[in-house]
Amino acid sequence: MPKLSYQLSDYDYDLPADQIAQFPAPQRDRSRLLILDLNTQAIGHRIFTDISTFFRPGDVLVVNTTKVFPARLLGHKETGGRAELFLLSFPHSISSSTGGQWSEAVAPALIKSAKRPKIGSLIFFSEQLQARINTLHPDGKAEVTLQFHLQNTQSLEQLLEHHGQIPLPPYINRPTGHLAADQDRYQTRYAYQTGSVAAPTAGLHFTDQLLTQIQSKGVEIADILLHVGYGTFAPIRTSDIRKHSIHKEWYTVSPETAAVIQRAKNQNRRIWAVGTTTVRTLEFITDPHGNIQPGTGECDLYIYPGFRFRTVDNLITNFHLPKSSLLLLVSALAGRQRILEAYQQAADSGYRFFSYGDAMAIISKP
Repeated sequence: MPKLSYQLSDYDYDLPADQIAQFPAPQRDRSRLLILDLNTQAIGHRIFTDISTFFRPGDVLVVNTTKVFPARLLGHKETGGRAELFLLSFPHSISSSTGGQWSEAVAPALIKSAKRPKIGSLIFFSEQLQARINTLHPDGKAEVTLQFHLQNTQSLEQLLEHHGQIPLPPYINRPTGHLAADQDRYQTRYAYQTGSVAAPTAGLHFTDQLLTQIQSKGVEIADILLHVGYGTFAPIRTSDIRKHSIHKEWYTVSPETAAVIQRAKNQNRRIWAVGTTTVRTLEFITDPHGNIQPGTGECDLYIYPGFRFRTVDNLITNFHLPKSSLLLLVSALAGRQRILEAYQQAADSGYRFFSYGDAMAIISKP
């Protein structure tokens, strides 16, 4: 067994900038798919629709049903200067409008402007929507109160969809900026529980037709919820990966989902996770005896090489940034050297990387 490395520098690789995907594939399920078989050590190259051929009756496919909300709001300060508000979680409502008063909801946020706004000042987005700055923290974060008027049956989520933008990752840097198509394409087809500021991107490749095809093979599809936070983009700043502290994210796993997964484990059937968020959630709710514990709370599981997986057998994922916690997770499952070799082959073969890029399947249980 190869010696484990805890040096962050050992999880680096070179990638040409033009292989960072700036747009999704024209069709969700026509992206490329690299297959890494950990038993034969073979690497294969397919199209994502081929993923269905790797399933067999009795398998369980677990997906994260979180939905990204338009967390990026562009507006102006009372002075007229431009300001951008990035909501770090979906606003929590604290009052409803009565007698023409503003409804209010609070949220943590990041604020981008030429001059830092003052506490108590306002940022205006429209006649329906503005934000008051409550607190400013040394780390650049702020607490804000959104003030808004809803029309008829309009919800706060619909108001944000009208005035906000989907928060694309910082490495998607287009001359055209945000596109209307991102509202659909930076969202999985099964997303319905609003709360993420980043998509669980491995799920972006699935179409309704492909999921139906997989189910028709006798595969059970179960869902968990983990709201992806801004911390998913946080770099590791310690040279020893063991000293890194990972962010917390809100999760929910129902008793029904827990029962499906537990039954599969007991019968030695394969459990497939779609994305690293699903992996972290499933392993977090698995106790030391291998039992699945349903529940709701904050997940702060940090998976890096040396971690013992108790539930996840196979993983469908995208290609991750160098020296990131997500690269450490896939290295924990497949081994650092095998991951770096697969990434190098993908780069040499012209694969597209990161959120809007191509996919890979890591198969540890054939």
